[in-house]
Amino acid sequence: MSGHVVVIGAGTMGHGIAQVTAMAGYDVALVDTSAELIERGLARITSNLDEGVRRGKLEQTHRDAALAHIRSCTSIADAGPGAFLAIEAVPERMDLKAAVFSELERHTPGDTIFASNTSSLSITGLQQTTSRPQQVVGMHFFNPVHINRLLELVRGAATSQATMDAAIAFAGRIGKDAIVVNDSPGFATSRLGVLLGLEAIRMVESGVASAADIDKAMELGYRHPMGPLRLTDLVGLDVRLDIARYLHAELKSDAFRPPALLEQMVAEGRLGRKSGRGFYDWSES
Repeated sequence: MSGHVVVIGAGTMGHGIAQVTAMAGYDVALVDTSAELIERGLARITSNLDEGVRRGKLEQTHRDAALAHIRSCTSIADAGPGAFLAIEAVPERMDLKAAVFSELERHTPGDTIFASNTSSLSITGLQQTTSRPQQVVGMHFFNPVHINRLLELVRGAATSQATMDAAIAFAGRIGKDAIVVNDSPGFATSRLGVLLGLEAIRMVESGVASAADIDKAMELGYRHPMGPLRLTDLVGLDVRLDIARYLHAELKSDAFRPPALLEQMVAEGRLGRKSGRGFYDWSES
């Protein structure tokens, strides 16, 4: 796989994807709509790498080399030429992702693989927005990307075996343990993870137990690294609500019907860590 990797979106997921890709020795073009947004992403990458050096998990020379592999671009036109892989990490809207793929088609070589970091949108649907459906694959990373080893690879209806093989090879090169799933609403991880989170919210809603005790039950009893309600706060209640609505509509299952408490909290602006309050108080964070 010669050439560089394009990462579109320097936010929560995009900066992490760019970091692990650069740490694996790939040249990375990090794209966002403004230099300010890219600088924020680069600052988070630098902070992560500096923490690795401080903890003795990363040598200073490797930290410097990773940063040297990343260049900033404010347009796909500048980033695309010569890329063998482009990974979009823009917000979870089909129209935005389709627009990114349209731009990539104009500015990348004909054999460039297009990957989407979506956690729930249909890869087969995304394939229908491009003239290169066989080269489209889902690459669902997990936050924080530089720590979480899982990478969920999603095969759409038209994804070629060559594309899947290249995606699996890339996952190994950047230090991820890949699973391969066929395109289905919520894939494997979001479908199971959201279901657990929604049931935990219903338990709070009906007074079964406190959020802290429900989380502790899953952390200590089932060895989950984080309880479902704290995780919901980190992901964002608004994001969880959007995914729940999508899965409920697609799967026709009441198990995915958004709880009234979730709807209420989002309406009140209690979105989790990013708003300072969700199931927990994050105002000190």
